[in-house]
Amino acid sequence: MSHLDPDRLALIAVGETPTDAEHAHLRTCDACSLELAELEHAVAVGRSTVTLGELETPPERVWNGILDEIRSQQAAAPEVRLDSPTAVEASAPLAAAQPGAPRTQRRGWMLFALAASIAAVLLVVGVWNIVRPSQPVEIASATLDAFPDHPGAAGTARVTELADGERTLTVKLDDSEAGDGFREVWLITADASALVSLGELDGRKGTFAVPDDIDLRDYVLVDISQEPLDGDPGHSGDSIVRGELSFG
Repeated sequence: MSHLDPDRLALIAVGETPTDAEHAHLRTCDACSLELAELEHAVAVGRSTVTLGELETPPERVWNGILDEIRSQQAAAPEVRLDSPTAVEASAPLAAAQPGAPRTQRRGWMLFALAASIAAVLLVVGVWNIVRPSQPVEIASATLDAFPDHPGAAGTARVTELADGERTLTVKLDDSEAGDGFREVWLITADASALVSLGELDGRKGTFAVPDDIDLRDYVLVDISQEPLDGDPGHSGDSIVRGELSFG
């Protein structure tokens, strides 16, 4: 009995509609039905990788590492010339003993190719999940309200944290007053008994690293002040906006 071409079975496995004749053959041929089932299973496994989420483009060093590994395996593989007498003589007894060997071998290579494609996707996803930066998570935020001397000013504050524990504070300030000097961002305890400067705010938005030894449950107030150019590192007492962090 003649069988369906393996290339056609592969196309059917990935979704191409079989002809009426192919349908009829698959209903009566156990070998082709089994081969199709194996190919469909491989395709299903490959498609299941979409549940891994959106894939991002890996850095060039990941691709270079994969290519180096493939090249090293190719270099290590022994070269066999299919037209050499030795190769023909060695393969003849096997082919004679196994009438279906060529088709079986071709099916095996097709399954191997599908499995290799799946493995490559999983490898890239796994490596990229390791090397890509972790996404920051917002852990607290605040609305910054204006002080009486700065009517119309407003601001926001947002604290984010990375998987390694690094925290940053991003503030935005909406204030039309230019003023002399500069603006400084502070964290202040709820009772105003202690404060720490995070740095100068250049423009309307800035991101600052939160020191590791600062407990934001204590330093819960975010303050932006107007500072004169007097060389004094302390707070001027002229706050533009201030707000209390709310933790999600």
